[in-house]
Amino acid sequence: MLGEHGRGALEHCALRSPNLVYVGTLGKAAGVSGAFVAAHASVVELLVQRARPYIYTTASPPAIAHALLTSLDIIAGEEGARLRAHLAALIERLDASLQLTRWQRPASHTPIQPIVIGANDEALRVAASLHAQGLWVPAIRPPTVPAHTARLRVTLSAAHTFDQVARLAGAINELEAM
Repeated sequence: MLGEHGRGALEHCALRSPNLVYVGTLGKAAGVSGAFVAAHASVVELLVQRARPYIYTTASPPAIAHALLTSLDIIAGEEGARLRAHLAALIERLDASLQLTRWQRPASHTPIQPIVIGANDEALRVAASLHAQGLWVPAIRPPTVPAHTARLRVTLSAAHTFDQVARLAGAINELEAM
Protein backbone atom coordinates (compact mmCIF):
# COMPACT_ATOMS: atom_id res chain seq x y z
CA MET A 1 0.00 0.00 0.00
CA LEU A 2 2.92 2.32 0.62
CA GLY A 3 4.80 4.09 -2.14
CA GLU A 4 3.67 5.45 -5.47
CA HIS A 5 3.87 2.00 -7.06
CA GLY A 6 2.95 0.01 -3.93
CA ARG A 7 6.50 -1.19 -3.32
CA GLY A 8 6.43 -0.51 0.40
CA ALA A 9 8.18 1.55 3.05
CA LEU A 10 11.46 1.94 1.19
CA GLU A 11 9.72 3.43 -1.84
CA HIS A 12 7.48 5.56 0.39
CA CYS A 13 10.51 7.02 2.21
CA ALA A 14 12.69 7.11 -0.94
CA LEU A 15 15.38 4.98 0.71
CA ARG A 16 18.05 3.17 -1.30
CA SER A 17 21.21 1.77 0.18
CA PRO A 18 23.25 -1.41 -0.10
CA ASN A 19 23.33 -1.41 3.71
CA LEU A 20 19.58 -1.96 4.14
CA VAL A 21 17.98 -5.28 4.94
CA TYR A 22 14.44 -5.23 3.59
CA VAL A 23 11.99 -7.74 5.02
CA GLY A 24 8.56 -8.01 3.45
CA THR A 25 5.57 -10.14 4.28
CA LEU A 26 3.32 -11.36 1.51
CA GLY A 27 0.20 -12.25 3.46
CA LYS A 28 -1.64 -8.93 3.54
CA ALA A 29 -1.04 -6.59 0.62
CA ALA A 30 -0.02 -9.37 -1.78
CA GLY A 31 -2.76 -11.72 -0.60
CA VAL A 32 -0.62 -14.85 -0.52
CA SER A 33 1.64 -16.29 2.18
CA GLY A 34 5.28 -16.20 3.09
CA ALA A 35 7.86 -13.45 3.25
CA PHE A 36 11.12 -12.34 1.71
CA VAL A 37 14.42 -10.74 2.63
CA ALA A 38 16.27 -8.52 0.17
CA ALA A 39 19.79 -7.57 1.22
CA HIS A 40 23.45 -7.69 0.30
CA ALA A 41 24.47 -11.19 -0.82
CA SER A 42 26.55 -11.73 2.34
CA VAL A 43 23.55 -11.01 4.56
CA VAL A 44 21.33 -13.34 2.53
CA GLU A 45 23.96 -16.08 2.73
CA LEU A 46 24.20 -15.64 6.52
CA LEU A 47 20.43 -16.02 6.81
CA VAL A 48 20.40 -19.08 4.55
CA GLN A 49 23.05 -20.73 6.71
CA ARG A 50 21.99 -19.59 10.20
CA ALA A 51 18.32 -18.55 10.35
CA ARG A 52 16.58 -21.52 11.96
CA PRO A 53 13.06 -20.52 10.83
CA TYR A 54 14.33 -20.46 7.25
CA ILE A 55 16.34 -23.67 7.58
CA TYR A 56 13.30 -25.60 8.83
CA THR A 57 10.81 -24.15 6.36
CA THR A 58 9.76 -26.01 3.26
CA ALA A 59 9.55 -24.27 -0.09
CA SER A 60 6.31 -22.62 -1.10
CA PRO A 61 4.19 -24.48 -3.65
CA PRO A 62 4.45 -23.29 -7.28
CA ALA A 63 0.84 -22.08 -7.14
CA ILE A 64 1.79 -19.59 -4.41
CA ALA A 65 4.63 -18.27 -6.60
CA HIS A 66 2.22 -17.86 -9.51
CA ALA A 67 -0.36 -16.14 -7.29
CA LEU A 68 2.35 -13.78 -6.01
CA LEU A 69 3.40 -12.85 -9.55
CA THR A 70 -0.23 -12.09 -10.38
CA SER A 71 -0.56 -10.00 -7.20
CA LEU A 72 2.57 -8.05 -8.06
CA ASP A 73 1.18 -7.30 -11.54
CA ILE A 74 -2.02 -5.97 -9.93
CA ILE A 75 -0.13 -3.95 -7.29
CA ALA A 76 2.16 -2.33 -9.90
CA GLY A 77 -0.61 -1.69 -12.43
CA GLU A 78 -3.57 0.60 -12.88
CA GLU A 79 -5.82 -1.43 -10.58
CA GLY A 80 -3.26 -1.25 -7.78
CA ALA A 81 -2.97 2.53 -8.17
CA ARG A 82 -6.76 2.85 -8.02
CA LEU A 83 -7.00 0.66 -4.92
CA ARG A 84 -4.20 2.58 -3.15
CA ALA A 85 -5.90 5.90 -3.96
CA HIS A 86 -9.21 4.61 -2.59
CA LEU A 87 -7.53 3.34 0.58
CA ALA A 88 -5.77 6.71 1.06
CA ALA A 89 -9.14 8.45 0.66
CA LEU A 90 -10.67 6.15 3.29
CA ILE A 91 -7.85 7.00 5.70
CA GLU A 92 -8.41 10.72 5.07
CA ARG A 93 -12.15 10.29 5.61
CA LEU A 94 -11.60 8.48 8.91
CA ASP A 95 -9.20 11.20 10.03
CA ALA A 96 -11.66 13.96 9.11
CA SER A 97 -14.61 12.15 10.71
CA LEU A 98 -13.12 11.31 14.08
CA GLN A 99 -13.73 13.97 16.72
CA LEU A 100 -11.56 12.67 19.53
CA THR A 101 -11.05 14.67 22.69
CA ARG A 102 -9.89 12.04 25.23
CA TRP A 103 -8.33 9.45 22.93
CA GLN A 104 -5.47 9.98 20.49
CA ARG A 105 -4.96 8.79 16.95
CA PRO A 106 -1.27 8.73 16.07
CA ALA A 107 -0.60 9.68 12.47
CA SER A 108 -0.48 6.67 10.16
CA HIS A 109 -0.50 6.50 6.37
CA THR A 110 -1.03 2.74 6.48
CA PRO A 111 -4.25 0.74 6.64
CA ILE A 112 -3.59 0.26 10.37
CA GLN A 113 -5.15 3.24 12.15
CA PRO A 114 -4.52 3.04 15.91
CA ILE A 115 -6.71 4.87 18.39
CA VAL A 116 -4.94 5.07 21.74
CA ILE A 117 -7.40 4.80 24.62
CA GLY A 118 -5.01 4.19 27.51
CA ALA A 119 -6.63 1.87 30.04
CA ASN A 120 -6.94 -1.83 29.21
CA ASP A 121 -10.47 -2.17 30.59
CA GLU A 122 -11.76 0.81 28.60
CA ALA A 123 -10.16 -0.43 25.38
CA LEU A 124 -11.77 -3.85 25.91
CA ARG A 125 -15.14 -2.26 26.67
CA VAL A 126 -15.01 -0.10 23.54
CA ALA A 127 -13.94 -3.03 21.35
CA ALA A 128 -16.82 -5.13 22.75
CA SER A 129 -19.30 -2.31 22.14
CA LEU A 130 -18.13 -1.90 18.55
CA HIS A 131 -18.32 -5.67 18.04
CA ALA A 132 -21.92 -5.64 19.32
CA GLN A 133 -22.63 -3.09 16.56
CA GLY A 134 -21.12 -5.39 13.93
CA LEU A 135 -17.79 -3.56 13.77
CA TRP A 136 -14.72 -5.71 14.36
CA VAL A 137 -12.03 -3.48 15.86
CA PRO A 138 -9.80 -5.42 18.26
CA ALA A 139 -8.30 -3.98 21.43
CA ILE A 140 -4.51 -4.22 21.54
CA ARG A 141 -3.03 -4.23 25.04
CA PRO A 142 0.29 -4.63 26.83
CA PRO A 143 2.63 -6.36 26.39
CA THR A 144 1.97 -5.88 22.66
CA VAL A 145 1.99 -2.10 23.24
CA PRO A 146 3.53 -0.09 26.12
CA ALA A 147 1.69 0.07 29.46
CA HIS A 148 -1.15 2.61 29.60
CA THR A 149 -1.40 2.79 25.78
CA ALA A 150 -4.08 0.18 25.12
CA ARG A 151 -5.67 0.94 21.81
CA LEU A 152 -8.13 0.04 19.13
CA ARG A 153 -6.60 -1.35 15.96
CA VAL A 154 -8.69 -0.07 13.08
CA THR A 155 -7.68 -1.92 9.93
CA LEU A 156 -9.00 -0.46 6.71
CA SER A 157 -8.90 -2.12 3.31
CA ALA A 158 -9.64 -0.99 -0.21
CA ALA A 159 -12.75 -3.18 -0.01
CA HIS A 160 -14.30 -0.82 2.57
CA THR A 161 -16.70 1.93 1.53
CA PHE A 162 -16.98 5.55 2.63
CA ASP A 163 -20.32 4.70 4.29
CA GLN A 164 -18.66 1.96 6.34
CA VAL A 165 -15.92 4.35 7.47
CA ALA A 166 -18.56 6.95 8.39
CA ARG A 167 -20.44 4.34 10.41
CA LEU A 168 -17.27 3.32 12.22
CA ALA A 169 -16.22 6.92 12.94
CA GLY A 170 -19.70 7.75 14.24
CA ALA A 171 -19.67 4.76 16.59
CA ILE A 172 -16.18 5.61 17.88
CA ASN A 173 -17.11 9.28 18.39
CA GLU A 174 -20.20 8.25 20.32
CA LEU A 175 -18.28 5.86 22.56
CA GLU A 176 -15.52 8.37 23.23
CA ALA A 177 -18.09 10.97 24.30
CA MET A 178 -19.53 8.61 26.94
